[in-house]
Amino acid sequence: MEFGIAYPARPDAWKDLIIAEDHGFSHAWFYDSQMIYSDVYVCMALAAEHTKRIKLGTGVAIPSNRIEPVTAHSIATINLLAPGRAVLGIGTGFTGRNTMGLPPIPLERLREYVAMVRKLLRGEEVMYRDGKRERAIRFLHQNHGYINLKDPVPIHIAADGPKALELVGEIADGWLTVLSDPARFREKFELVKKGAARAGRSAAALPNAVLTSGCVLRDGESATSPRVIERMGPFAIVFLHALWEASAVASHLPPPLMRLWERYRDEYVARMKTPESKRYLEVHEGHLIYMKPGEERYVDESLVRTMTLTGRGEEIVARLKALEAAGVKQVAIQVVYPHGKEMIEDFSREVIAKY
Repeated sequence: MEFGIAYPARPDAWKDLIIAEDHGFSHAWFYDSQMIYSDVYVCMALAAEHTKRIKLGTGVAIPSNRIEPVTAHSIATINLLAPGRAVLGIGTGFTGRNTMGLPPIPLERLREYVAMVRKLLRGEEVMYRDGKRERAIRFLHQNHGYINLKDPVPIHIAADGPKALELVGEIADGWLTVLSDPARFREKFELVKKGAARAGRSAAALPNAVLTSGCVLRDGESATSPRVIERMGPFAIVFLHALWEASAVASHLPPPLMRLWERYRDEYVARMKTPESKRYLEVHEGHLIYMKPGEERYVDESLVRTMTLTGRGEEIVARLKALEAAGVKQVAIQVVYPHGKEMIEDFSREVIAKY
């Protein structure tokens, strides 16, 4: 099992990363969401300059937000600063589009986007369309110290819906997904394998990473103790935001959490001051950073335990062993600012060191 950390992109994330790479963490994933976080590539560049080993990935870039040559040159620049450590995670869009009131992009557009970015990263010439014009493009200064195309940049796709999971198997170099129980992970993995088989590939060795968060409980603490809620609440509550958006990120939730969602929808969202036509602006405020006033009422033990790796160290290790048996290869823990150092050190000492 590999261990990663994840961030809503912040320029000072590198301060935690220099601790993380010395505490057993192999990857860092930066969320790319332009209306609520910092620029993802600026943050990754700073991280690249201050770290030596940890791999740096977008978690995830959205095709509609940057044209293919821009995404390719951005990740190739990170690859220049951190040779062989850059990973490009791509997805159809969660808050990167929802915060502008837009739905995810179609999967066919994602397929086309990945194909073009991959070719550009190989140094190939591609046909780029701008409106009615179609022109040949390629990187002109591939070996002059501006970008790095020599070290391969793997392209991972974020997927939780059935068709997206099959697409992962067909074309991706890796797979990003959200935490689920081992049975549900196996179901998702079977769809990845189905897509791979259709493309004449094997998904057995395909890297994957499960994005979640986690808090190691101290003596006398429960999953709803104030310290735990402060750290896990901002992550856990996002699954209720996702249900409001009808996102695949929150599909297949157990009945108790669906009932919690109904309460959140009827008691909290329905009373928001923002008109329904613009309510996405209020729903996603604080997304993965803090909870809006009153949201803490909906962060119960079931939500925290289901959506995050929270428990005593030995409990978390047991959950990870079960996930690994189901096929999980990496778990990425999102740290909540300003508690990154504490969360990294606790998880390293009580989970990674004992795994």
